Amino acid sequence: MRSFLFAVVFAASSLLVGCGSAKAGDKCDTTGFLCADATTALECKSGAWASLPCRGPNGCARSGQTVTCDMSANLEGDACASSAEAKGLCAPDGLSTLECRGGVLVKASTCRSCSVVNGVVDCQH
Repeated sequence: MRSFLFAVVFAASSLLVGCGSAKAGDKCDTTGFLCADATTALECKSGAWASLPCRGPNGCARSGQTVTCDMSANLEGDACASSAEAKGLCAPDGLSTLECRGGVLVKASTCRSCSVVNGVVDCQH
């Protein structure tokens, strides 16, 4: 089964300048996202940069004021962005759905097959 490219797009703060300018745990006093490296995004949460994995083939990328994080290969238990809260995706094995709840991807349901149709996660039971 082909995996769905699930990229979460973040509006980057105009104060953030290139990738790698901060690391997880560093203090922050802004809102927004940046790329720590090619496979990790950072979100300023509660005054500190929080690490967000971007395990999909397109990783973490920035274009102008937009940061994208390809979560298509992310796993249950991975951290997820506040902007992804209550949003779902197919698990990498295509046999379940994952949903961002409380900042963490949790298994939402088990499927015979999982796919995305017109941007909607379709879990066949």
